[in-house]
Amino acid sequence: MPNLSELKLSDQSNQKPILALIGFGSNVNPEDNLHLALDRLSEQVSIQQLSSIWQTPAVDSDGPDYLNSAVLIESFLDLVHLKNHLLSKIEHDLGRLRSNDKSADRTIDLDILIYDGACIDDDLWNQAHVAVPAAEIFPACTNPQSGETLSQAALRLISGKAFFKRTDLSWGNKYS
Repeated sequence: MPNLSELKLSDQSNQKPILALIGFGSNVNPEDNLHLALDRLSEQVSIQQLSSIWQTPAVDSDGPDYLNSAVLIESFLDLVHLKNHLLSKIEHDLGRLRSNDKSADRTIDLDILIYDGACIDDDLWNQAHVAVPAAEIFPACTNPQSGETLSQAALRLISGKAFFKRTDLSWGNKYS
């Protein structure tokens, strides 16, 4: 796996940066792991906007609740390098263990939700823990199949769930 320093592109003069929305989640020491992941990410990309931090029940598991958020970044990395090198490296460094159990507890889970205007992750429209933080940043983003906005999807998905904004937690002044 390459060092994070190898991921910065050497000649960015002819390239235009892209915006990407990254979903953050953790249910293992989440207050620390979310911040550690954001600090690592900020070393390689420009943080543009952060959603609130939301507490959500684990999906398909009796595990502890998750803390979830979304982070809008600006980067020169292409989709493959962003996902397979930068985000995977951060997950690995923070102790993420991948297994066949899709409901396993996670120290950190980093997913590209939107990349350069394109929806990359269908969970954006199907999972409250993804839709709600993302809707804070892109409320008018529209599902091309249904016409539903992300704000509408978030309201639909959160209905009746034990899901709340953690107003006692923040990203701190470093990213404000």
